[in-house]
This record gives sequence, structure tokens and C-alpha cells, in this order.
Amino acid sequence: MEEIKARIRDVPDFPKPGIVFKDLTPVLADGPLLVKTVEALVLPFKGRGVTRVAGMEARGFIFASLVAYHLGVGFVPLRKAGKLPHTTHRAAYALEYGEAVLEMHTDALTPRDRLLLVDDLLATGGTAAASLDLVTRAGATVVGFAFVIELDFLHGRERLAPHFVHSLLHY
Repeated sequence: MEEIKARIRDVPDFPKPGIVFKDLTPVLADGPLLVKTVEALVLPFKGRGVTRVAGMEARGFIFASLVAYHLGVGFVPLRKAGKLPHTTHRAAYALEYGEAVLEMHTDALTPRDRLLLVDDLLATGGTAAASLDLVTRAGATVVGFAFVIELDFLHGRERLAPHFVHSLLHY
């Protein structure tokens, strides 16, 4: 994990003053390190019957699609409002610096699905909680959450209880 942590770049005052953005693009640019990161994200979920992986727009798409590929299962995009072409479920939520809406196709999941939710970073848990709302409305069983980074001081994990949360790095 230290190798991953060493490649994450802090960008102060992005996207607004007072926020220190954790930039994962150096990890994405390093093929062997990206493989290690995805393998570490997947590890606790192997053999747990995951049938789909959902990823939150936008950086969550990158990791979730790679995790889905690694597990040999389908990928479900959770998109910003108005980006999906078919009928959708929607969930509004608060961010650390504003508000947003996530949508998911109404036919993306079934009650037979066992879902893993993946994103790059867990902060306050707003995006992850909205994602949880979307997928549970479809009747899917949530196996757990996987994040590359967790900002422990924002207590986002508490909003996801009692679900299993796996984070590679903690700040």
C-alpha cells in the first residue's frame, strides 16, 4: 500500500479553497501499480458471489470497470443526472462542496444480483450512500464497498453501516 500512497499527488485548494484533492492519475498511469491496486481492491470480495460491480461517476468508473473485469462480472454505471439514455432511478445527495444527483438504469440490476460498489475515494459518504439507495431500490444485495482512499476524519464509513467497507489507504 505504501507504493500506491507514494504515487498519490496532493493538489491543494481543488476544486475549491480548503480542499486537498487526492490525485490518483499517477497511479492510473503506472500499469504495474494499477494492476496491484485493482488486485488489492478485489481481494476481500473473491469467492463472495459478486455478480455485478457498480461505479460512481467519474473516477469510480475507472476502478469499478477494472474490478468488474478482474472478477469476470458486469459493470453498472452510476451517472450524474441526465447522462443515461433509458429510464432511471435517481438519488440526490450532498457533497462536501455542493449537491448532486446520481442515476442508474431501472433495469441495471435485479434482486438476484450481488453487488460490489466501487469508488476512488470515501469522504463524507454522501455519494456512496446515494449509490446504496439506488442499488437497494433495484433489490440487489450489497456485498460491500471498495475504495482506494478513505478520509477517516470525515467518518463516511458510518453512513454505510452495517455494510462491509474495504479501503486500501486511510488518511
